[in-house]
Amino acid sequence: MTTVSIIEEVKDKIRAIANFPKEGIIFRDITTAIKDPKALAQMIDYLCDQVKDEKIDYIAGVESRGFIFGTAMAYKLGCGFIPIRKPNKLPAKTLKESYTLEYGESTIEIHEDAIEPGARVLVVDDLLATGGTAKAACNLIKRAGGKLIGSAFLIELSGLNGREILKDCGKVISMLQY
Repeated sequence: MTTVSIIEEVKDKIRAIANFPKEGIIFRDITTAIKDPKALAQMIDYLCDQVKDEKIDYIAGVESRGFIFGTAMAYKLGCGFIPIRKPNKLPAKTLKESYTLEYGESTIEIHEDAIEPGARVLVVDDLLATGGTAKAACNLIKRAGGKLIGSAFLIELSGLNGREILKDCGKVISMLQY
């Protein structure tokens, strides 16, 4: 199969739900794709192929769907996995970063000692929308002493310009654009 046909095959597995979580939003539901073993493998393989030559030390997955793709990618790429979590979920001392969402504010955390200085890190999440969450994750990686390689997403909502927010955060990869 060609890359284009793989992308289209995976895109066909993503369910669109109108007016969720609020009126006017079209929610791209990945649960219909990740339950399909072939589609899940295609997603992981595609994202890994985009960064296979980057010599990554850690994948930093953003809670919660970034854990789905991030751990599988870390396994396939032979690197470690670092969770970036919502507040008060990590047991040791943390670094915190607050950011603005499309519909509110939030905070994420990483263990203060998660990354050795200079370690090469890729941020992974399922969705790039406005870029607020990803930018906060990138800021945490930098504050923890990591060398940010970039970020990878299954889905990018192109009209929300999240990629622009990440212009100083390394390469930005997405498999599917809406």
